[in-house]
Amino acid sequence: MKTSRDVLLSLTKGALMPQEEMLEVAKRKGRLNIGIPKEITFQENRIPLVPDDVALLVNHGHNVLVETGSGNSSNFQDHDYSEAGAQIAYSAEEVYKNADTIIKVAPPSLAEIEFMQPKQTLFSTLQLPAQPENFLRKLIDKKVSAIAYEWIKDEDGVFPVIRAMGEIAGGTSILIAAEYLSNTNNGQGAILGGISGVAPTEVVIIGAGTVGEYAARAALGLGATVKVFDNSVYRLRRLQNVMGTRIFTSIIQPRVLAKHLKTADVAIGALRASGGRTPLVVTEEMVQEMKAGSVIVDVSIDQGGCFETSRVTNHTTPVFRKHGVVHYCVPNIASRVSRTASYALSTIFTPILKNMGEEGGLSNMLRHNIGVRNGVYVYNGILTNKYLGELFNLPSKDLDLLVAAL
Repeated sequence: MKTSRDVLLSLTKGALMPQEEMLEVAKRKGRLNIGIPKEITFQENRIPLVPDDVALLVNHGHNVLVETGSGNSSNFQDHDYSEAGAQIAYSAEEVYKNADTIIKVAPPSLAEIEFMQPKQTLFSTLQLPAQPENFLRKLIDKKVSAIAYEWIKDEDGVFPVIRAMGEIAGGTSILIAAEYLSNTNNGQGAILGGISGVAPTEVVIIGAGTVGEYAARAALGLGATVKVFDNSVYRLRRLQNVMGTRIFTSIIQPRVLAKHLKTADVAIGALRASGGRTPLVVTEEMVQEMKAGSVIVDVSIDQGGCFETSRVTNHTTPVFRKHGVVHYCVPNIASRVSRTASYALSTIFTPILKNMGEEGGLSNMLRHNIGVRNGVYVYNGILTNKYLGELFNLPSKDLDLLVAAL
């Protein structure tokens, strides 16, 4: 019979013996079934993944299902995707039925949400002002996870999609203005820029963010005189630093702004609202004082516009004239150059999808990827965005707590 001393010695001996270390089980790589339905939103010409990146994802073991005709508006044909290794589907319902990850540019319509399956992951924009009241309720009822890609952040805390589309819109706005200054579009017949011995055209840019910066770069590159206005001294100072050359900058002061609009050939509206509507900083009286044949490109029209005379147009009839001034007020300028915009989106989404597969799915990725977590507003049928919950009077839960419980 063992004594208490023998028991104590045996326990002590066991405690001093080498013990097995409990290591984290290696993550099992997941195989994603990625679906790309055709965009049905009016004049949405972009596609979220280009054939080159589809081939990369297929080489990493993922399946990609593309609805026929999805890339036509960006000059990508079905055979480009099939040669890259994608499967071609002949209906949106087929895509939603066979994919566990849906990626698209515009938000799904209510009819498309009906095709969705529980536990699916949706990557798209949210575009909250354009959504019907029951949009969120439908997603919640379907028990899906929805990610607004315009809210996704990168390692530097920047919104990469907004940044990329802003760069495109800024540069393209100057090229649009150049078109409508020319005689071919019944403009004043001026070149946007300047030549030796002739005074250059004047460009006024309202807003010193990403759109304003790239509009200024493009205009300076063409030889125009550029004047930038903004409400933030910090943004104006940042713009001066990144441009590499001294340009005219000013806080938005109505009298000063009106003075420079009188002599401007082009005015670019590039203000962004932090929430709600873009402030109206150019009144109708200021537009009346502008030169006949001058051009306004209101990039901020998707948030209401910063010119009082602006109204929403489209790519079919993009301009109208008011007080002799040409107004270009198309909300989705990036769709005008949809192939470039598609490449920009694809370079952002491909690493995210690769990371999602390597982590073994969305849930594991959200534990480590704070940037993508920032874009999640519905997780497995649970609303996780407090702002949306308050706006639509819906219950919401903290995503960080849900992820911590995984």
